[in-house]
Amino acid sequence: MACRIHQPMQHAAYTSLCSTGSYRLQQTPCLLYTSESAGTRTAGLYSLAEKKAYTLTLPDPPMHSRHIIGSSYGWIVTADERSELHIVNPITGDQIALPSVTTIEQVKPIFNDAGVICNYEYSWHTGKRAISDTPSTFVLSGLRESLFYKAFLSSDPCSGDYFVVLIHNPRSQLSFARAGDVKWTWLPPDSEYEDCLFKGGLLYASTSIGEIHTFNLGAPPVTPKILLDKVKDIYFERIYTVQASCGELLQIWRSDVPPQWDEEDESDSDLEPELDPKCHVTNTTAIKVHKVDSTSKKLMEMISLGQNVLFLGHNQSLCLRAEEYLQLKANNVYFTDDDYLYLTGFKNNRRDIGIFDLESNSSEEIVSPQLWSNWPTPVWLIPNPRRMS
Repeated sequence: MACRIHQPMQHAAYTSLCSTGSYRLQQTPCLLYTSESAGTRTAGLYSLAEKKAYTLTLPDPPMHSRHIIGSSYGWIVTADERSELHIVNPITGDQIALPSVTTIEQVKPIFNDAGVICNYEYSWHTGKRAISDTPSTFVLSGLRESLFYKAFLSSDPCSGDYFVVLIHNPRSQLSFARAGDVKWTWLPPDSEYEDCLFKGGLLYASTSIGEIHTFNLGAPPVTPKILLDKVKDIYFERIYTVQASCGELLQIWRSDVPPQWDEEDESDSDLEPELDPKCHVTNTTAIKVHKVDSTSKKLMEMISLGQNVLFLGHNQSLCLRAEEYLQLKANNVYFTDDDYLYLTGFKNNRRDIGIFDLESNSSEEIVSPQLWSNWPTPVWLIPNPRRMS
């Protein structure tokens, strides 16, 4: 069900996008974030094109209370304090509730004496094995931190027909729902998925060892086909899948330096290790770009993106032409923090956000001083002023 907000053009961003009458869906990506100074029901939108920040008023529940797990086609995917999912268009205020979290394969509701859901039972099984035979019990708000990793849309929800795909735990499995569905459909038996992309009517899903599986979600029974077999044995880099502006499929590997543990804490087994305050954030140190050769089923490393630009993070991975977005820097990667363990374990720590130059192998800040709160983590968003019909 959609919930629409009509403010007297509360969004200067909306006015800016529509004032020319020549709106294109492919606007320059902006950074969506929350700010303690702006209030609980608002979000900030930093425009790379204008180098300007806007304030957006969003529908309930408050933005500060949500987890953001995805961004596609101008909509974000959020998990509220009951671990229920919504997709929200921050520009128009449209909001759509997704199927209940209790319809995900590994989740069951626990009711109190009044018949109200008070907790969730979470099973640790994948399509191949059970990590633990004993289910866990989570309070309503606690499940989302252990369950959700990333979410993706197949198309603009304004079209009326779209899929939502979840990467969720245990072991980063896949589930999906189509517009109008009342429950999630599980896609066993594979796991360890890192990123997803819709291309040519198919879902492309990359694993942590570089495999790429394809799925036709509209043709049940849905079974995976292997486009690319594993290209590495050890999980180290975070992996993204993106369609280049020329239509080719790219696989991106992103490396970082994790937070450092205090040596004194490590030497004492009776103490929980604490983060060294001098090293309180992960830092992206390398990004490698590979072209996927579907004929040879191999990766070909690229030394440059040329005139292309990448956007990585909790958003749908994007590749744009700098020639069409003059404010963007060619052969650069605009990134936000999406390290799952770090984000959920250290919410108050500074986020790994910046612009990575592939030629010099160095990063710079997007804006200084920092505009955003560290939680929820900021995401890239392509503003979409289309309203639900």
